[in-house]
Amino acid sequence: MDYIDPHIHMVSRITDDYETLSRMGCVAVSEPAFWAGYDRGSVDGFRDYFRQLTEVEPKRAANYGIQLFCWLCINAKEAENVALSREVIAMIPEFLDHPNVLGIGEIGLNKNTKNESIIFLEHLELAIKYEQSILIHTPHLADKYQGTRMILDMLSDDSRIDRDRVLVDHVEEHTIGEVLDRGFWAGMTLYPVSKCTPERAVDMIEMYGPERLMANSAGDWGPSKPTAVPDLIFEMRRRGHSETLIRKIVYDNPIEFFSQSPNFNNHFQSR
Repeated sequence: MDYIDPHIHMVSRITDDYETLSRMGCVAVSEPAFWAGYDRGSVDGFRDYFRQLTEVEPKRAANYGIQLFCWLCINAKEAENVALSREVIAMIPEFLDHPNVLGIGEIGLNKNTKNESIIFLEHLELAIKYEQSILIHTPHLADKYQGTRMILDMLSDDSRIDRDRVLVDHVEEHTIGEVLDRGFWAGMTLYPVSKCTPERAVDMIEMYGPERLMANSAGDWGPSKPTAVPDLIFEMRRRGHSETLIRKIVYDNPIEFFSQSPNFNNHFQSR
């Protein structure tokens, strides 16, 4: 079955992973800007990183028949440096017309601090000004519930935000309901040691239905599995779910959400 991974960090993966993903049926991925494992020291460091996302990685992916799209931001881990964050936000428009850029992300909160919230709101202003879709990072583990509520409140307080163009990622059982109830898209991240397993993800699909719901691997340089979405497909088949339902989660829904970005409509080649 063809599928799309809506959140994976291929800059941190070896080329063999592209070949494996292609063999497993992956036809497209979207790569949000994220933390490099260390705090970058200058706006030029981010400019080089954005060039990697918009110039280098699409070519690597294309060698294996995969289309790579991306999102741009300064991530929540580095948002404590407000001055640098503002320099990066001011630079991002240089890249928004690049054909593989889908919007602003992954923005959100890490430790739910004041500075993180300030930079989150300034990213929202950028997205509104340039009519961009938004991909949200919710915090890890103990900070997740409070951070998710803070993010949803900030989004909901701004009537200019089109909730249908916002994907709130890394939902779990205690956060998915409110994300969907408030009218946003929800992403389930399939990690081997945290976030969500394929089994738990299928439980949530069965509880909440398939509307505005996606699954991703968020594969990066930490413990993660880039082929986690095929694991979800296997688990849904094991439970007897229809191919139509499976395809909706792993292919149709990503296309529906991403199609709100003009760059996706202009460049995605559907199969």
